[in-house]
Amino acid sequence: MKRIPLCIIGGLAATFFSCSSSSNSENSTAGANSAPKDSADVVNTEVGQLSLPAPDTTHDAEKRSNIVGWSEGETPKAPAGFAVTKFADGLKHPRNIYLAPNNDIFIAESDDEEKSANQITLLRDTNNDGKPDLQEVFMTGLNQPYGMLVLNGYFYVGNTDGIVRYPYKEGQTKITSKGEKILDLPAGGYNHHWTRNFILGPEDGKIYISVGSASNVGEYGMEEEERRANILVINPDGSGERVYASGLRNPVGIDFEPTTNTLWTSVNERDNLGDDLVPDYLTSVQEGGFYGWPYAYFGQNIDPRRKGERPDLVKKTIVPDVPLGSHTSSLGLAFYDNDAFPDRYHNGAFVGQHGSWNRSAFSGYKVLFVPFANGKPSGEPEDFLTGFISDREDSDVYGRPVSIAVLPDGAMLVSDDAGNIIWRVTAAQ
Repeated sequence: MKRIPLCIIGGLAATFFSCSSSSNSENSTAGANSAPKDSADVVNTEVGQLSLPAPDTTHDAEKRSNIVGWSEGETPKAPAGFAVTKFADGLKHPRNIYLAPNNDIFIAESDDEEKSANQITLLRDTNNDGKPDLQEVFMTGLNQPYGMLVLNGYFYVGNTDGIVRYPYKEGQTKITSKGEKILDLPAGGYNHHWTRNFILGPEDGKIYISVGSASNVGEYGMEEEERRANILVINPDGSGERVYASGLRNPVGIDFEPTTNTLWTSVNERDNLGDDLVPDYLTSVQEGGFYGWPYAYFGQNIDPRRKGERPDLVKKTIVPDVPLGSHTSSLGLAFYDNDAFPDRYHNGAFVGQHGSWNRSAFSGYKVLFVPFANGKPSGEPEDFLTGFISDREDSDVYGRPVSIAVLPDGAMLVSDDAGNIIWRVTAAQ
């Protein structure tokens, strides 16, 4: 496996780590340990010191990818000892993967409003040969679906404008009945912030919901951000809504660390402050915690576009645990709760990086691995699944990874929404 050098992460040229690791525990509950800043800074994270360049409000880089697709026989590249194969194709922008309790695999096929398939496809591998024996459309007529959950005789769907649940029996291959909307949510959002992911709490039986911001940095007014840039929590019937954590600009990936049942999230940070600001991040989520958006980032580093606003929130901004590189669009998150991969991967986190657009050179376009020990990150992020970029100079990419799921046999699935493929990664026997 390629370890990302300490002096560079995600292709960045100016966001540096020191060679020593430093615990973030003293920063995690009260933001940074010093006064608010609006210049270059060094902050302690769980994986070492992070040097942040000074913000540049004139930054307006744009480099968007051209999708060229995968030729027959081409696959992403995994470390030695792993194999990558095509699990399913012919999908329509497969965005999110959900593994049901009976091991049925559901794929949310969704995109920006004007081109979204608005459907969910069912994949079923009945003979466990690594290929689905059944692939058929499970639901249609949805509204940019993302999150999915089977619970108490219902199939839950996270549309961009709310959560709907449908009567469901294990093993059924299609839902055509009218659902019950149990929760309205603010729809859409800035630059693809339409995803509404959710997950069942392993201890409290509540549903945790991620909702991204309506804007880059609150430029439409904070009244437009009501119930946004948050992780919300509700009862399974939609009642009891409250904000679990806030100041999370776009917390798409959510999962519980398997040894501690602590909630973690992968967050897309803000644009137009520089090629190397602000790093996306992976972090544990503290109940009642505030993570900075839109006023500050990585502790008390003030966004100059919101300078002087809400000093009370700036002061309590929490430093995230693991920086992942700026503009990487870190969307997918899954902890490896199986033992088929080598020991070093057990209970570690995999992060799907969809790839940059607000940067002069590509960052992301890969799946990262973050090692964990005793429920906490134990090393810097490492490249795991690469090879999605065809030609950096011409901005050509084969595909773009998003969601990650771990199957009962220990194989890992990765959705590639630009390639319209689900990839399967296995360890050599």
